[in-house]
Amino acid sequence: MFTNTALQGRRALITAGASGIGLEIARAYAGAGARVLICDIDGQALEAAASQLPGSAWTIADVSDESSVAALFEQADARLGGLDILVNNAGVAGPTGPVETLSLADWQRTLDVNITGQFLCARQAVPRLRKGRNPCILNLSSAAGHLGFPGRSPYSASKWAVVGFTKSLAIELGADGIRVNAILPGAVDGPRIRAVIAAKAQSSGKPLEEVARAYESQAALGRMVTAADIANMALFAASDAALNVSGQELVVDGHTQKLS
Repeated sequence: MFTNTALQGRRALITAGASGIGLEIARAYAGAGARVLICDIDGQALEAAASQLPGSAWTIADVSDESSVAALFEQADARLGGLDILVNNAGVAGPTGPVETLSLADWQRTLDVNITGQFLCARQAVPRLRKGRNPCILNLSSAAGHLGFPGRSPYSASKWAVVGFTKSLAIELGADGIRVNAILPGAVDGPRIRAVIAAKAQSSGKPLEEVARAYESQAALGRMVTAADIANMALFAASDAALNVSGQELVVDGHTQKLS
């Protein structure tokens, strides 16, 4: 089904594309023939990522800042000549702890990046996508976007918001032929989830090994997913194989029913 021409000539912007899921999606898209622009707030990480993505473009951007997002899409115009695919991948883990211990600043920062950032990018993208070929938006949510997540309420609230935003946009933009889907990863093995596990262990007073085992075994398949798993779903969802897939929660979590 998928070849090195599955996205041939398509123009894709991927936020937070310098590492983790974003970088894996960028690799998958470039390998499938897409022209890719990645952004990130970490300039050094961007330079390192660019060395792994020959021919792709990159720029620094903060998706929670309106003027930075406007400049990002000007870069998309200049370097891609338009847009066919937006991957709203940028997100932060947010604070860990009982709700009464959390600061308003940490709550607000989580929402600013995880949902307001997607709004700011979508608002800029839509007029460009209307001129694109098989245009689509992929919003990264989480298994925490349809399940409760004790000790991680800001993160879960923001990711539930992503799902609502996605389903609303899918209806709003359907007449324009713009598909909008959300990808809901489970626990993705890597440095970020390991940092979350360490924070959860510290806030709960439980041994690190016990918390890690809970995260690793919460899926029915008994393992975490990988960034490559998420990239595979993002490749499918952007391709012609998914021409009639819109407004969906595309869950990649090994069948997780409860979050630790």
